[in-house]
Amino acid sequence: MADFLLKASNLKKSFGGVNATDNVTLEVVEGECHAVIGPNGAGKTTLISLLNGALRADSGSINFNGRRINSVPVHKRCHLGLARSFQITSVLMDMQVIANVALAIQAQQGHSFRFWTHAGRDRRLSEPALDFLAQVGLAGRAFEPARSLSHGERRQLEIAMALATNPKLLLLDEPMAGMGPDESQVMIETLAQLKRTKTMLLVEHDMDAVFTLADRISVLVYGRIIATGTPDEIRGDDAVKRAYLGDEAA
Repeated sequence: MADFLLKASNLKKSFGGVNATDNVTLEVVEGECHAVIGPNGAGKTTLISLLNGALRADSGSINFNGRRINSVPVHKRCHLGLARSFQITSVLMDMQVIANVALAIQAQQGHSFRFWTHAGRDRRLSEPALDFLAQVGLAGRAFEPARSLSHGERRQLEIAMALATNPKLLLLDEPMAGMGPDESQVMIETLAQLKRTKTMLLVEHDMDAVFTLADRISVLVYGRIIATGTPDEIRGDDAVKRAYLGDEAA
């Protein structure tokens, strides 16, 4: 198996007397889409927040691309190539779609924001921004205001903004949340294209998306990983069925 791009070992995080993550060990192989599933309250959001630096673990270690990053703050983890989609930045609704992506490129490059200049008009920014928008199916909406996008299209825009940070690993935190069936299908197709070139850690409740996209799945229940395996292995795991999948695994 290829080298691990991300390895979290024995992560613990408690809130009062509640262990949100309880000695979680998770390994993401470079080039894979690794999904984390579990019921509400399982600790998925806490785990993602520990990985991207929004929360500090009580104990345990996080290694990314060969470097221990426990003490590295969020913005520096982003510059190292660890991008949390949908929570990297807020979409600026009154700006054009392309300008939102151009600003994300500008931030990644470490340039100061020149608000008196329209970022979407700078070809050094707008040309790569158009490419990122094309990757998520939004090139045709590039010069419209972001507020004109549907909920699903705004999620696609946020992925384009994440791509603009040149990530080695995309942390996808429930990308299908709030979407109807049609928008969810578009997002699944978008992520299926992106997984050809990007390593992903996907946290998602939509089991159709998980079993379509994931190469491996880890199941988190009450803060503990109870199983990790291929989609077929997870479907056939009796403990997983009892704890979470139920009839959906049939």
